[in-house]
Amino acid sequence: MKKLKYIFSGLLLMSLAIGFQACKKNPERLVKEVVFTDSVKSYTVTFNNTTTDAKSFRWDFGDSTSSTATSPVHTYKTKGKHVVTLYATLNNGSVINGSTIIHVSKSSPILLNDNSLADWDTIKDVVIPPSLALGGVAQEAKFDYDSQNIYIYMKLAVHVTDANIFDFYLDTDNDASTGLSTGSIPGGGYDYLLEGQVLDNTGTPLVQYQHTGAQNAFSFNPLSIAGFYTLGTVQEVNGVTTFEMALSRSKIGGLTGSGMKIAIIVSDDAYNNIGWLPGNGLAPISLNISQ
Repeated sequence: MKKLKYIFSGLLLMSLAIGFQACKKNPERLVKEVVFTDSVKSYTVTFNNTTTDAKSFRWDFGDSTSSTATSPVHTYKTKGKHVVTLYATLNNGSVINGSTIIHVSKSSPILLNDNSLADWDTIKDVVIPPSLALGGVAQEAKFDYDSQNIYIYMKLAVHVTDANIFDFYLDTDNDASTGLSTGSIPGGGYDYLLEGQVLDNTGTPLVQYQHTGAQNAFSFNPLSIAGFYTLGTVQEVNGVTTFEMALSRSKIGGLTGSGMKIAIIVSDDAYNNIGWLPGNGLAPISLNISQ
C-alpha cells in the first residue's frame, strides 16, 4: 500500500511539472480592443474614442462616409440604422476594429417632466378647429414626435376636476382600408382607440383598445399594455386647461410607420360629446412621422 501511494504522488508531481512547463512555453498574451462610446441627438452622433496603443484611426460611419479623427462628430442625412466601424492601427502596425449599430431619427424639444409648456412654443404643427361651434371646448392642438413618442398638446375650455373622458381614435398604419370606418370621423380606418380620463387621475385612466372584425363594426378588444401613454404638465387658468402627453410608439401597434391619422373627442363625465379635434364630422388630422 505504501508503494502504491508513492506512485500516485510521483505521477502528481510529474503532472504539475508538465503543467508548469506548458505555462512557461505559452505565456498569456494581452488582446487589444477598440473602445469607444457614442451619444446620439437627432441625426448627430458624438463619438468618444478611448482606444489605447494606437497611432491612427479610421471611422466608417455606414453611410459611405468616413473620418480619420480620433473622436469625430458625425451628422447623418437621413433617418435609419447605421453600422459604425472603427479601425485602429496599433503602434506595432497591426489593425484591429470594432463595430456598433447607431439609430438616428428626428428629435423633439418636448420634455414631459420639466413642469412647463414653454417648449411647445417652437412646434409648428398646430391645429385650430375651423370654428368654436364645431370644436366645442377644444381650442387648440399641437403635435410633435421623435423615435420614441408621439407628443400631443391640447387647450380645452374645461376644468381639471370635470372628469372629462377622452377618446383618441388612431389610424396607426395610415390606411383607411383597415380598422374602424365611421362616418362621424370620415377618411380614416381606426386601428386603435384610447379611452378614459386623462386630466383627473382619480378616475378611470386611459385604456388601449384594438379594433377587430368588420370595418363597419364598432368592435374593440381591451389590451393590457402598461406605459403606452404619459401625462406631462397640466395647467389651468381661468377655466381653460392646457396639457401635454405622449403616446409610446413601441407600445401602440403601427406607430413605427411613416404616417398616422388621429381624431380626438372629449366628453363630459356622462359621455356627452363636448369637444372635437378636428371639428365634429371632419376628417382626422394627418401627421407625418417619417423623419
